[in-house]
Amino acid sequence: MEKYGLIGYPLGHSFSISYFNQMFQDEGIDAVYENFEIPTIDALPEVLDSNPNLRGLNVTIPYKEKVLPFLDSVSPEARAIGAVNVIRVTHEGNNVKLKGYNSDVIGFTKSIESMLDKKWHKKALILGTGGASKAIDYGLRNLGLETVFVSRYERPGTIQYSTITPEVIQEYNVVVNCTPMGMYPKTEVCPLLPYEAMDQHTILYDLIYNPDETKFMKLGMKYGAQTKNGLEMLLLQAFASWEFWHEK
Repeated sequence: MEKYGLIGYPLGHSFSISYFNQMFQDEGIDAVYENFEIPTIDALPEVLDSNPNLRGLNVTIPYKEKVLPFLDSVSPEARAIGAVNVIRVTHEGNNVKLKGYNSDVIGFTKSIESMLDKKWHKKALILGTGGASKAIDYGLRNLGLETVFVSRYERPGTIQYSTITPEVIQEYNVVVNCTPMGMYPKTEVCPLLPYEAMDQHTILYDLIYNPDETKFMKLGMKYGAQTKNGLEMLLLQAFASWEFWHEK
């Protein structure tokens, strides 16, 4: 039986484990998906050694960037982003080879592309500076948008929430939340933005999918903004993971 899994810490409830095990059952695939909650990325070799039938891994917080030194090769896209969230595991004799990919950018671009209108959507704000935000930046720029990162702190190449005026929102009318603000159970918090400056040309995309509608999305909808959560992106990522594991 082949094995696939997820590495991260902490993991808690995982979308991937339920999705893949249900898929294996529905399609009659002789495989199992497990969570590997490792307190440090240095434990990855132990996971590989103790699971010789492992064929693929997903990678989540906080290891999307930390896993890079452990890989034998990385796809050009993942290298450009600087973060990996899918690993293909192959065996060459007694040697285990790891190749890293990034499915965040595929899931995101396929999910948001139909919402974009070239006439109106030319600039985007990316809320957050973590591994996921780098993939979002890569995807938006590939779709032809100019991007700016937003951080709570003074960091090179970012602007701060306090500097986002109504005029900025009018100009950068695609806003992607890559932070955990608003995620269950802290559903009453949201990024501090001038929501009243939004209109029907504003797109608010939240990578969070629990709850279905975050406060960020609800405040935008109040002023006519188009909104979307991260569930479709997650499903598209899962599909892309399977493709990467089998090099299709």
